[in-house]
Amino acid sequence: MDRTLRDVAEVGPFFAVRTGPGDPRAHGYRPLAELYATDATDTATNTAADASYPVRERAADVAARLGTPELRVGASLAFQGLAARLWSVALGAAVLGGRVPDLAADRLWWNPALTAPQDLWLPHPAALPDSADLGGQLAGMVLAGHLVPLHRATRDACPVADGLLWGNAGSALAGSLRVLHTWCVAHGRTAQARTALALTEQLFREPLLSGTGTLDTGNVGFIRRSCCLYYRIPGGGLCGDCVLR
Repeated sequence: MDRTLRDVAEVGPFFAVRTGPGDPRAHGYRPLAELYATDATDTATNTAADASYPVRERAADVAARLGTPELRVGASLAFQGLAARLWSVALGAAVLGGRVPDLAADRLWWNPALTAPQDLWLPHPAALPDSADLGGQLAGMVLAGHLVPLHRATRDACPVADGLLWGNAGSALAGSLRVLHTWCVAHGRTAQARTALALTEQLFREPLLSGTGTLDTGNVGFIRRSCCLYYRIPGGGLCGDCVLR
């Protein structure tokens, strides 16, 4: 799987993940499972801690960087950014290597102070067992394993709409497809480009994603049914797949 992930990284920084041994926590990384935790306890005071604190902290940081006082805008875009990273790595490996990487939330480490490709670290790369249902494995690994708990933690952290976050998940998936498909076509990998489309179509049939927008497989485009709130950033404007267009 390490070789596959190196190949996937050629697509672009969002498709790359740091691999290799080491002590991620010593370098400021934390397992993504900690970001999603909802039963945290402050051991110093033996009282219930704000379980959504890591997500809220990240949302506030993103909002500040973008120059907006709205926490929900930061939360929305933080969710979409992480979703895009996860979809890109997983879909890229499935398409280019024929295997879904094991990106379990307690194995994949994240450093919010860094940007792609250094923000994610998978110390011991491994693949899920061979399967004829790569789409099902992708849904289980990314959608159920990461985006469902991230969705819950984000909603606990601040008042952001349920449908908006799932729209972000769909938009992130479509964006990953567009970059991967373009790269495959440019490198003469037409069969893998078709595989990327087929897997993404299957993923958009998942109940949590099926109502998020319309995937145009002919033009490899997407129009979502919600808005990520990017337009509320000073000078932000509208995204290419925005429902407000």
